[in-house]
Amino acid sequence: MYKILVVDDDEQMRVALKATLDHLGYNPTLAKDAKEALKLLKKNEFDFILSDLKMPKMDGVEFLKEVKNIKPHIPFVMITAFGDIKTAVEAMKLGAFDFILKPFSQDALKKIIEMAISHTSIKQSIQKNPTQQKGLDHFVFKSKSMENIITLAQKVAQTDATVLLIGESGTGKEVLARYIHSISSRAKGNFIAVNCAAIPQNLLESEMFGYEKGAFSGAAKSHPGKFEQANRGTILLDEISEMPLELQAKLLRVIQEKTIDRIGSTTPIKVDVRIICTTNRDIEEEVKNGNFREDLYYRISVFPIKIPPLRQRKEEIPELINFFIRKFSNQFNKNVIGIKEDAIEILINYPWPGNIRELQNVIERAVVLTEKNYITKDEIFLHNLG
Repeated sequence: MYKILVVDDDEQMRVALKATLDHLGYNPTLAKDAKEALKLLKKNEFDFILSDLKMPKMDGVEFLKEVKNIKPHIPFVMITAFGDIKTAVEAMKLGAFDFILKPFSQDALKKIIEMAISHTSIKQSIQKNPTQQKGLDHFVFKSKSMENIITLAQKVAQTDATVLLIGESGTGKEVLARYIHSISSRAKGNFIAVNCAAIPQNLLESEMFGYEKGAFSGAAKSHPGKFEQANRGTILLDEISEMPLELQAKLLRVIQEKTIDRIGSTTPIKVDVRIICTTNRDIEEEVKNGNFREDLYYRISVFPIKIPPLRQRKEEIPELINFFIRKFSNQFNKNVIGIKEDAIEILINYPWPGNIRELQNVIERAVVLTEKNYITKDEIFLHNLG
């Protein structure tokens, strides 16, 4: 039973939160202000802190700073009103795990507590055992950076934490997303990918959330959106930085409340979905430029994983080459068993702007062209070199 410290100067709110947390099976302890909460923290161990933002004498942000000085490992979630979102986001920069908007449902509160505690458990587990090897045979790599990434993926797959995969195009973000899904408790559910950059903006909302019959011209029948299709599974929001701002606001509510609204309907539909997002942009820069909501950024980056470009892990290129040779030799029913050393040298020294996807295309073309058992440099075509 997790021990939760509730800090709020409003007595009615404290009582209501205690009743809710008791009902959910947690063990709440109440404090009427930050000063009382700090005394309790020094004498007791807690698994989670839920604090109001606006309190007299010491507000939630100042309380957070004090908590991070004495017990930095405890996940901290701020309760805030809509008008205080900017301050709540600042709190996340200072180390708060998340914030929750008033009014919130029991399900939303339970979800955020479970996610915060799970995330903290993952971080502590990684610190204790950073070289866990389970599942490494699913990927072709030799670098330490990719080994660490696979370990992170294995850890986060055990939870429902939202994952943000960051990397250039062609680095394998979707492959990693599918791997996380495949080793999670949701593996038997659907994996639904939505390319936010490829779907026209005027169609993206209906694709994601669905629509009812007659909702707009051409809606001859009701249609479930991608979130409903991914129920009890995983949804991949590919290139989420391309999502229009209006839709970002709706996604923020979906993440918190776990419900969606079809276009043309006033009845919310509950969805149980694990969200994985990808981006090839500097999303923090997009936030600064006003192209991406800051509050949504902090929600989707609960567990960020940055995938390095291929040019920064060149030691993997020979292994990848052999992997793709075997793959395409079998696919095209050819007897290509290797590649000449001078051809490998060319490939290792190439900067690979298209990353693994480009390397795969180069080897596929070479396997198709060659009439020999070994690929030579004559069958290697690189866009920058000809």
